[in-house]
Amino acid sequence: MRIGQGIDVHAFADGRRLMLGGIEIPHPRGLDGHSDGDALLHAVIDALLGAAGLGDIGAMFPSTDGRWKDASSVAMLRETYDHVSTYGLTISNVDTTIVAQEPRMAPHVPGMRHAIASALKLDATKVSVKATTTDYLGFAGRNEGIAAFAVVLLE
Repeated sequence: MRIGQGIDVHAFADGRRLMLGGIEIPHPRGLDGHSDGDALLHAVIDALLGAAGLGDIGAMFPSTDGRWKDASSVAMLRETYDHVSTYGLTISNVDTTIVAQEPRMAPHVPGMRHAIASALKLDATKVSVKATTTDYLGFAGRNEGIAAFAVVLLE
């Protein structure tokens, strides 16, 4: 068994859709990033790559490569899954946490679980998505951005 962790943080940006956990969440601002800025999927990608010993998201999807500009993070997650699978590794489970003061995540958790599970060819019961606030402390509490954490267990 191999454990990987991933962490990603993106600042809010005007004029972008808020993509998180593979779904669009209604909000006046999205997350800044070279791709669609989906911090949760980026954390899952890093956790997968870390567990497999295959580097990190920046090495696999460099921001200097124009083909990843505004790319779908779901497509990036699928490509990462396919890459990790070639090493004979399978995903046992995925556990994630979103840190954001707003928007409220609870109504969107089922959709995120389904999107992540679908991209990873898993049953949704093997994917956990949790959310917390920072009670107005730090950058997330000041609504400057969103942080995401992920842990993946590979066999």
